[in-house]
Amino acid sequence: MYDKNLVIDILSQITEAVEIIKERCAFVTCEDDFVDTKEGQEKLDGICMKLIAIGESLKNIDKITDKKLLIKYPQIEWKKIKGIRDFISHHYFDLDADVVFGICKNNIEDLLFVLKKIKNDLKEKN
Repeated sequence: MYDKNLVIDILSQITEAVEIIKERCAFVTCEDDFVDTKEGQEKLDGICMKLIAIGESLKNIDKITDKKLLIKYPQIEWKKIKGIRDFISHHYFDLDADVVFGICKNNIEDLLFVLKKIKNDLKEKN
C-alpha cells in the first residue's frame, strides 16, 4: 500500500498548478494571443512550466502508487499529460502555441474536476 497522504499532497500541488494555468489562460481567445505580445509570451512560458510540473508530479504519483491510481480515472489521458511534459522539457522551441491553447481551452476544466475527485476519493478512504 502507498502513502495516501503523500499522494493527496501531490494532488493538491497539481490542482493548484492547474488553477494557475486556468487563470493565466483566461485572456486567451486564440493561439496568437500567446505569441503577439511580450505579456502573452510570458503567460505561455509560465503555463508551460506548470505543465512540466504537472506531468512530473503525475509521474511521481504513478511511481508511488505502482501505476494503480490514475488508471482508475480513464476519462483523463494521463499518458498525454506526462508526454506533454517530456515534449516541453526536451523540445520547447518546437512547441506550437496552438497546442498549449488547445490544452487550455479543451482539457484544463476536465483535469481540474478529476483531480479534485481523486483527492476526495482518497480522503474518503482514510
